[in-house]
Amino acid sequence: MGQIKTFRDLQVWQKAHQLVLEIYRITVKFPNFEKYGLISQMRRAVISVASNIVEGFRRQHLRDSLNFYNIANGSLEELKYQMLVAHDLKYIDERIYQRTINLCEEVSKMLNSWIRSQKNNINPKA
Repeated sequence: MGQIKTFRDLQVWQKAHQLVLEIYRITVKFPNFEKYGLISQMRRAVISVASNIVEGFRRQHLRDSLNFYNIANGSLEELKYQMLVAHDLKYIDERIYQRTINLCEEVSKMLNSWIRSQKNNINPKA
């Protein structure tokens, strides 16, 4: 793996960005009356995931960075619940739901690995 110079080099951000694009594609098809409800909530949550990874990457102190990565993780869990609501309301079918939840899980695993690696930078094992 090459040197990480910008947030765009982070694989976890790349996967989170894919999730952003997917959520935007999905929510376009939701009922118009959800524009200021579920659509807005889902888009804000998914943007928060990627944005907090970016902000955490640029922080000067690792503890600050970890705070933003943890916020990203919380937003990801919020999105998973919102996906469940959309599925239960029949705004998305089972196939789209499973595909998107699987993508959420990929981001979650990558984000948790990234958080662990950053924690090791704070408390390296001697």
